[in-house]
Amino acid sequence: MRTASIAIGLGVVVLMGCKEGAPPATGKARLDKVPYRLVATTAMVADIATAVAGERAKVETIIGTGVDPHLFKPTRDVVAALTSADVVLYSGLVLEGKMTDSFVKLATDGKPVYAVTARLEPSYLLEPEEMQGHTDPHVWMDVLAWSRCAALVADQLSDLDPAGREVYQANARRYEAELARLHEYVKRVIASVPAEQRVLVTAHDAFNYFGRAYALEVRGIQGISTESEAGVDDINKLVDLLVTKKVKAVFVESSVSAANIKAVIAGAASRGHTVAIGGELFSDAMGATGTYEGTYIGMLDHNATLIARALGGEAPERGMDGKLAPPAGK
Repeated sequence: MRTASIAIGLGVVVLMGCKEGAPPATGKARLDKVPYRLVATTAMVADIATAVAGERAKVETIIGTGVDPHLFKPTRDVVAALTSADVVLYSGLVLEGKMTDSFVKLATDGKPVYAVTARLEPSYLLEPEEMQGHTDPHVWMDVLAWSRCAALVADQLSDLDPAGREVYQANARRYEAELARLHEYVKRVIASVPAEQRVLVTAHDAFNYFGRAYALEVRGIQGISTESEAGVDDINKLVDLLVTKKVKAVFVESSVSAANIKAVIAGAASRGHTVAIGGELFSDAMGATGTYEGTYIGMLDHNATLIARALGGEAPERGMDGKLAPPAGK
């Protein structure tokens, strides 16, 4: 059975998948107070919202640190938070698949509900063969692709709050400039990894956009969604890759079990090749709230710096601007 993907915008609900077309919601909402309450699903979405909205919104995140959005099911409290929000932003591309019914109901009731990836051109999106025509949702791993979502958020909020239009547009341009600088840093440090060592092995396929943007071969033990299970064949194929290419390190993820990664390391060891755990990457969730790694820029800075250093490249130990937390024990 094909998974239905959804695109929800102000005043219209469109279901794409098994069938298309749903009655449009009526009316056009306007925000009548500032600051208004904006609820975002993931921290990555909340980061864009905070950067663009500034002091005109109070931004809340419902999927917390270290929580897997693929598996997240809305609780009664989450539904209440969504219902009482003035605006709801979500990532889209079926990342938050178990929340689909909630989004559709909110939009049908006239709530402004937006997917921040809704306006990305097809050239920015990946459709892996195993997804059967559906799009890989992990767009934030390509910094330039994710930065394009800021303009969409600025336009959406401007429509709802015309008095804030100049603020939103200026904030979006400032955020895009910051992300352009981050993109250049990531590109530079990954390029410092010897070509034969540019193989990124992680717990699940969250890094395909990262690999395309920064010229890395990416392999995940599990599929795009963490609901998929890794089999013995998957692990054996990765062991073959590690041994053949003499890969130095593999990586665990903050929101995914490390069990399969440890099985791959053990398999390589049984064939005489030692592989280290290069560190813990942020994939579907950012770092702890209130930390540098708990921002989108800090998340990508952490990932790029860790990957480059573990695979034999050159990157400052404390990252782009010296803001990364020092390695354990230092």
